[in-house]
Amino acid sequence: MTFYDDIYPFYLLQRTSFIFSGSLLTIILVFLVLAVSLLLILPGIRGKSRLFWMFRIIISLFIGVVIVALNFTSDWAEARMTTNATYKSFSNAVVNAEIGLHVGLYGINVTLKGNPVVQFNETIDYNEMFSWKGTIEEDYEEALEKGLPNPILYIAEKFTLRSPCGLIFQYRYSGRYASATLWTAFCCWLLANILFSMPVILYAGYMMMATAAFIFFSMASFSTIMNVPQCVFSIGTDSFETEYSHSFWLALATGVLCTIIGILVVMLNFMMPEKIKEAFSVGVESYEDEDVSHGEGYLNSVFIDGVTISPLTSKVKTEHI
Repeated sequence: MTFYDDIYPFYLLQRTSFIFSGSLLTIILVFLVLAVSLLLILPGIRGKSRLFWMFRIIISLFIGVVIVALNFTSDWAEARMTTNATYKSFSNAVVNAEIGLHVGLYGINVTLKGNPVVQFNETIDYNEMFSWKGTIEEDYEEALEKGLPNPILYIAEKFTLRSPCGLIFQYRYSGRYASATLWTAFCCWLLANILFSMPVILYAGYMMMATAAFIFFSMASFSTIMNVPQCVFSIGTDSFETEYSHSFWLALATGVLCTIIGILVVMLNFMMPEKIKEAFSVGVESYEDEDVSHGEGYLNSVFIDGVTISPLTSKVKTEHI
């Protein structure tokens, strides 16, 4: 270390650990504001339908936020291990740390956390993002210039074009197709919500099943990374391989939920169409209008005091004759 406040002379700036994805935070805030806005109308809904509308809003927004957020999460597949590894290049210093690899649809996150965090008078807590939107070589060269720890550089190198593993090709194309099908599922979800507000509940159920189908297609696309020969990551005396993680299983649960909703809507539409239309508050306005137009009318006696309608009518007829 040097007298530059623990920063090597050729460093551009001191590295700070990754805290939270800005894209995920924005998505969560947008859907929370939308949820609060829609829940504010619940006091204006009468009777038992208020509880139904509350569950409908919450479940629908949950499905929407999950579909959008899955595009930006970095834990579709993960691998972790704790081992002793060489900390920096041109150094014999060995640290005990937890090393993690987190795979998303647009890149990978490599984490390194010391055990304990402070070792050799330095805080070892890294979370580095390597994106393959363009070329991962640029991020890798930047990591080399900044002198990141050896375990991070080793894992990142496995995803470069020059690596014999060839992981970048399969991971990048699988992620792109998975993301495309997720955005298609989001469009189906929007159409389903529009159709639920119209007297075509059957097609809304079909669109919910289409939403589930595209979610499953995205999972199938991402799963192709497991079909290629697995590249073993060996650090120190230990090694690890990636496995499905939280985002993958969350996508599966959301797809199953959409499938159940779609099947129930289609079945109930065939078994009791009027009941389900009444539950979704569609197709009942015409009946209310008919009741109003054919109902009885009443006159306010205050406005007709002293007025004799029948005699006046007969007198007018007599004079006319």
